[in-house]
Amino acid sequence: MNADQHGKKLSDISFSVLDLASIVEGGTVSGAFKNTIDLAKHAEQWNYNRFWVAEHHSMPGIASSATSVLIGYVAGKTERIRVGSGGIMLPNHAPLVIAEQFGTLEAMYPGRIDLGLGRAPGSDQYTAMALRGDVRNNGQDFPEQLAQLRSYLDADSKHNRVRAIPGEGQDIPIWLLGSSGFSAALSAQLGLPFSFASHFSPENTQPALARYRNNFQPSDVLDKPYVMVGVNVFAADTTDEAQRIATSYQQQFLNLIRNTPGQLAPPVDTMEGIWTEYEKAIVMKQLNASIIGNPEEVKEQLQTFLDETQADEMIINSAIYDQNARLRSYEIIAEVTGMK
Repeated sequence: MNADQHGKKLSDISFSVLDLASIVEGGTVSGAFKNTIDLAKHAEQWNYNRFWVAEHHSMPGIASSATSVLIGYVAGKTERIRVGSGGIMLPNHAPLVIAEQFGTLEAMYPGRIDLGLGRAPGSDQYTAMALRGDVRNNGQDFPEQLAQLRSYLDADSKHNRVRAIPGEGQDIPIWLLGSSGFSAALSAQLGLPFSFASHFSPENTQPALARYRNNFQPSDVLDKPYVMVGVNVFAADTTDEAQRIATSYQQQFLNLIRNTPGQLAPPVDTMEGIWTEYEKAIVMKQLNASIIGNPEEVKEQLQTFLDETQADEMIINSAIYDQNARLRSYEIIAEVTGMK
């Protein structure tokens, strides 16, 4: 099916950037932040809608653990692109602290801050214990935490005994993020925008989107569902080069399933001999929503993904070792979608 049959083309939707401040092999944390700012400035120039950073902890190759701090750094180095969390793992924090942090960010950069929230630990169980203080806390009280956070941001919170200063009365868009049906159902119930992690949970994409859309309740925030989907894209001027730069991410996922997380490795000509057939099957299943190719192939695959999901927005993750290759990948996406 083509775009005309559905009435939704790539030029009809927004595209955003998801960045984890990857630390490459041989690189530094400072270098990772420099690359993040470099990408954010180019993303703004190429008319991407948002630039989100994600909370992860105790990961040797990811520098975005102090997510709120990094959001402020990105917002301060750009002018108009929306900046936010994709996401903050709320059970790792006191809701009051997040209200204050994002209230501060919104006061500094009015109308540009997004608060995307998830409930996963963003780490292993030992790190989760260090963050949450209770190994039994698996995010089961996320709905209550979310309600508490929203109450702190409400204009009427000035009547509360505990108040978020800054924070109360500020119009900070809240998104729920998820890789299963839980956040889809909660987003629908509350009438909030929903961002689904199809870039690493592709098999759950359609059930979660259907659950969100079918159960959506209009709210003061939205009168109809709004869906963002995550997608890994590795775009280059040739198919061979695109496949090559994608091997860094494949190696990163391989190391995760081996429980040997490391820094983002340089690309290789072939993954054969690096992974077993069993490991290859697991990695490729997890990365099934990845788009790899030259400009024409990327455009066609993005359109197919849009046909399948009918998303309102796509957020692009491109974990690419070489910064110039990463910039070129995002530039190609901007070109084929009509942003640039």
